[in-house]
Amino acid sequence: MHVLFIPKWYPGRNDPQLGDFLRKQAAAVATYVRLSVLFIAPDVNARKRYEEELTEAEGLWELRVHYRASTHAFRPFRKGINFLRYWRAAMRGYRRVREQRGKPDLTHAYILVRPALVAWWLKQRWGIPYLVSEQSSEYLDGTYAGKSAVVKGVHRALFRAASGVSVVSAWLGDALVNAGLCTDPDIVPNVVPGLDRPLPPPGPPGDFLMVADLVDRTKNISGVLRALTVARNGDPRIRLTVIGDGPDRAELQSLAQELGTNGSVTFLGRLPNAEVLDHMGNAGAVVVNSRVETFSVVTGEALAQGKPVIASRCGGPVAFINDRNGILIDVGDDHALSLAMLSIANSEAGYSAQEIRAGVSDRFSPKAVGNALAAIYERIHHGHG
Repeated sequence: MHVLFIPKWYPGRNDPQLGDFLRKQAAAVATYVRLSVLFIAPDVNARKRYEEELTEAEGLWELRVHYRASTHAFRPFRKGINFLRYWRAAMRGYRRVREQRGKPDLTHAYILVRPALVAWWLKQRWGIPYLVSEQSSEYLDGTYAGKSAVVKGVHRALFRAASGVSVVSAWLGDALVNAGLCTDPDIVPNVVPGLDRPLPPPGPPGDFLMVADLVDRTKNISGVLRALTVARNGDPRIRLTVIGDGPDRAELQSLAQELGTNGSVTFLGRLPNAEVLDHMGNAGAVVVNSRVETFSVVTGEALAQGKPVIASRCGGPVAFINDRNGILIDVGDDHALSLAMLSIANSEAGYSAQEIRAGVSDRFSPKAVGNALAAIYERIHHGHG
């Protein structure tokens, strides 16, 4: 079976980490089917209006079509031009896929809206069924609810024309059902990396790690800094390392100084995934304090390294965390977070690294995720055969 995989986010020349979790899903299912990836990427610095880049690595055939993105000051004009260029780039890409790989049997559109519009068009023009997958937090944080009736109508039409819908968590699936977009979505989690690495020894109990884009509105890093300050009054050994970058980095670093953390907080910036896993291996525990998460790869990565996790009840982590591998707290509860940090720092729970890893290895390995997606592909393909 030949599957055309069209993601909204994907690693590329402008951001090698964008949508890396989608690439891991693609690589996982590429061991079961013939997969062609088509990623349409805006680039304000593109020298030509359209530039194609083909790579073949890790079992993936990946075609990236870059289009020169407009920077016009008038927003409606800019959006219209960019949509037109996206569409032309997508059609160029599809023609090349068909010439070099043959007609797809199925399109997998990953995250609305544009990938699903392309998939819908291919269905109308060539009779190719499509699967829609969602990971966007907009269905959980109120963004989708605030969209216009026209935009919601487009979403409903694209979902209803799809031959299948998958989501990364039951939490997100419930949100789509409640929004009237689907009735019974399949749940296919992200691949959790690091399961093939040797299990590291326990780290110092008071050494906490946070990995996040430094966007405080969604990740609530400031809440971790406040909780850390309180927790250190009870145990001055407690320290925090923050990996990630973003628009709020300078403000958060200033807040850490204002709170008087006295060098107990270190900001490392953005790091490659392998280095992130190294730091996880050296940490005592990991903190995920987001306001909303559809899945939370970071939670899975930490558990794969045998590390307990303190996580907010923000969506995705709820499916991971139990009393044997971490502590769940309410969203935005700084007091509960400080108490959880003290509890782990004093090793009150006695976590087993082997048991923590075992809880994720069966559900989130590349084999498990690839097999789950391949089963959905087969179901759709046979239903349209």
